[in-house]
Amino acid sequence: MSDANPVILIFVLIVGIWLLNSIKILREYERGVIFRLGRVLPQPKGPGLIFVFAPFDRIVRVSLRIDTLEVPAQDVITRDNVAVLYFRVIDPSLAVIEVSNFLYATSQLAQTTLRSVLGEVELDELLSQREKLNVRLQSILDQHTAPWGVKVTMVEVKQVDLAEQMIRAIARQAEAERERRAKIIHAEGEYTAAEKLGMAAAVMQKEPVAIQLRYLQTLVEIGTEKNTTIVFPLPLDIIASLGRALDKAAKDTP
Repeated sequence: MSDANPVILIFVLIVGIWLLNSIKILREYERGVIFRLGRVLPQPKGPGLIFVFAPFDRIVRVSLRIDTLEVPAQDVITRDNVAVLYFRVIDPSLAVIEVSNFLYATSQLAQTTLRSVLGEVELDELLSQREKLNVRLQSILDQHTAPWGVKVTMVEVKQVDLAEQMIRAIARQAEAERERRAKIIHAEGEYTAAEKLGMAAAVMQKEPVAIQLRYLQTLVEIGTEKNTTIVFPLPLDIIASLGRALDKAAKDTP
């Protein structure tokens, strides 16, 4: 009986050390994906105190905090396009099971998506509609990373450096655009002025007194200036009557 006591004590000591080693503490932002005999448990463990019974269990720690990933520069129509990607793990089990390294996979996907999306847009759209491109990039990335248990919260194209050739091309394009708009505005002004003149002529034709009022208004405008010019308005009706009288006199003369 006395020989069995040391064996029991040693066994109890070994079991106690094994239980102590099985205690794991996960932080508030951590979750533990447990593989028991090679099969993943339905729900991740944590946060707080959990038990991992080695060698039957194996734990993979996954952080739920938002990670920041700087996408390397991609050569498209511009020289460099640098983007920043913000994402977080929403399903630790999928992040461990569906992809071997979700950080590396997300980085590679972000590079290819950035190169593909920015390569499809015009240069002026890239510079003026960056917010729409950011939303489009986020939507595409989020769609592909959702099966991995990763949520892309925001994508920001933070730097667009242009080569000298592209800067000169933008300047020529902007100048041509300004000239085009100036010609359109000038043509629209001419069209509107012609319409108004036609309307004014129609009104004056209906109301002969309006032309006399216009004469008087012109005299008032000229009189406000310091000049020696004297303007005497002569109605066209008088000239027409005078012309008819001269023609009649010429016919009556033998």
